[in-house]
Amino acid sequence: MQSIPDLSTQALISRDLVAALRRDAPLVQCLTNFVSMNTAANVLLAMGASPAMVHAQEEAPEFARVCGAVVINIGTLSSPWLDSMLLTAASANEAGIPWVLDPVAHHATAFRRDAVQRLLDLRPAIIRGNASEIIALAGGQSASKGVDSRDAVSQAEQSAHAIAAHRGTVVAVTGETDYVTDGTRAVRIVGGSPLMPRVTATGCALTAAVGACAAVSRTDPFSAAVAALSCFAIAGRRAGAQAEGPGSFAWRFLDALAALDADDLGGESPLR
Repeated sequence: MQSIPDLSTQALISRDLVAALRRDAPLVQCLTNFVSMNTAANVLLAMGASPAMVHAQEEAPEFARVCGAVVINIGTLSSPWLDSMLLTAASANEAGIPWVLDPVAHHATAFRRDAVQRLLDLRPAIIRGNASEIIALAGGQSASKGVDSRDAVSQAEQSAHAIAAHRGTVVAVTGETDYVTDGTRAVRIVGGSPLMPRVTATGCALTAAVGACAAVSRTDPFSAAVAALSCFAIAGRRAGAQAEGPGSFAWRFLDALAALDADDLGGESPLR
């Protein structure tokens, strides 16, 4: 059984986590894809974190030990990157550093399917994906097309719960209405803008934001995911209200993230 936490209390937790993020500026290591590196780094800076795109096998596992969190995204996967990801995740675990997995299009090829299973065995604290990715991760049939989701978040909620309960992790499913569960608690998050899927790397950057919040919430990854998704929901809604299209949305969204006050998370909570 899943329970809905007290939403007002959860919103205040999000407020406190964002305040801590702004104060502490945690170092977040991102082993992410080529497409998203610049966007993810700018999003982390806008939120108050310090990005580090360190992925080489020769240094990434060592670097993970001095970070607040590690983010692993398999978007532009290759054999050398996979080796580095596996070693870095193991190193993060040994050091007690939370790491976040973004299983981009993991169901598209045998190479990706094998890679994501090996990474799952290294116990990510949080998994962030779209509905199609989460359905496929639970062994279901999705309607995805490449990296794009063709399934509604509501269709992935049962899959998210099953993965969270089986893996002992937090699963965040993102889309028009986001869903976060740790197998016991669950919340939905509303907001954002229809323009968000039209700007490349927005989802990958969200995973980096989840990592930033996890860095200041090591004992409560559920609240970390909720806080990050809440920031995107509020900033996306504000940026979308002013944007003329995806181009102007992109810079307005960064500005909205940077201008977001921690108190907005308590007073303008998108939790449902």
